[in-house]
Amino acid sequence: MVARVSTVSFQGIEAVPVDVQVMVAPGKVGMQIVGLPDKAVAESRERVQSALHASGLSLPAKKVTVNLAPADLPKEGSHFDLPIALGLMAALGAIPGDALDGYVVLGELSLDGTIASVAGALPAAIGANALGKGLICPLESGPEAAWAGEEIDILAPRSLIAIANHFRGTQVLSRPVPAMRAAPANIPDLSDIKGQETAKRALEVAAAGGHNLIMVGPPGSGKSMLAARLPSILPPLSAPELLEVSMIHSIAGQLAGGKLSDRRPFRAPHHSASMAAMLGGGLRARPGEVSLAHNGILFLDEFPEFTPQVLDSLRQPLENGESVIARANHRVSYPANIQLIAAMNPC
Repeated sequence: MVARVSTVSFQGIEAVPVDVQVMVAPGKVGMQIVGLPDKAVAESRERVQSALHASGLSLPAKKVTVNLAPADLPKEGSHFDLPIALGLMAALGAIPGDALDGYVVLGELSLDGTIASVAGALPAAIGANALGKGLICPLESGPEAAWAGEEIDILAPRSLIAIANHFRGTQVLSRPVPAMRAAPANIPDLSDIKGQETAKRALEVAAAGGHNLIMVGPPGSGKSMLAARLPSILPPLSAPELLEVSMIHSIAGQLAGGKLSDRRPFRAPHHSASMAAMLGGGLRARPGEVSLAHNGILFLDEFPEFTPQVLDSLRQPLENGESVIARANHRVSYPANIQLIAAMNPC
């Protein structure tokens, strides 16, 4: 018998459906994961076995094969732990085999059977909603996933035991509530600045028209202080903008406690930032500073100190409003509609 569980793999902020197939059959005792898994997915074998043992389930003395389909798509990240574990539980009869048909599943397992939070719960929830399915995600990611819409069925269990009890009907889980992050009490405000009328007028014009701005002045004249207070006169994010910004920050794992914020992003990378840090890239093509500042401000202090290659690379995101990361094995596009504010000393 083959148990099937739906999950997702992330390409940019898009959630690509992945089918987790688990088969328990006679043969050499052991568990094998196939389907182009990376190191984190391959190591889930140990986490799944320990979590099932801690939950009171032992693997049978049989051969367990886990296939992540489509087999030619690289699978990255620890969020495949929970779908593999639930597929095994369904194959062993610990939960009803058809209970998982209507859900997309993602979550990382601890050795004691609890479910740890993962990046990308919001894009996964939106992807699941597009497929007409619900979502099973970690408890800490529930408030984030709940923003995908009221019509989507979301389960956010704390542990494997909690989800088994839910499907048995002995401990039904309630739907998580969308959470909004409270604004900090000490936000820099433009009213803090005394004088500098010309500079404040320039900031107001830039804020009203969404213009880029460069400030030139001697050290200590207030350039960085002015730039840090520009977000205080920008309007809050609209609902579509809020979701778009939050999806990027979710993929980057920067939504603390699954709470969203309607404040526009303000990113101020150091002038030693590399091309990959600014535009995005790395092993999993993560979003860079231009994408994390989407619908907000990218502030470059000590502007001439940035390498010419990094400054030249900003031309395309500023023109097109997106950052395209092209590599030999994949091509990823992240939104990057930014307002560029720069500061420099006179040469």
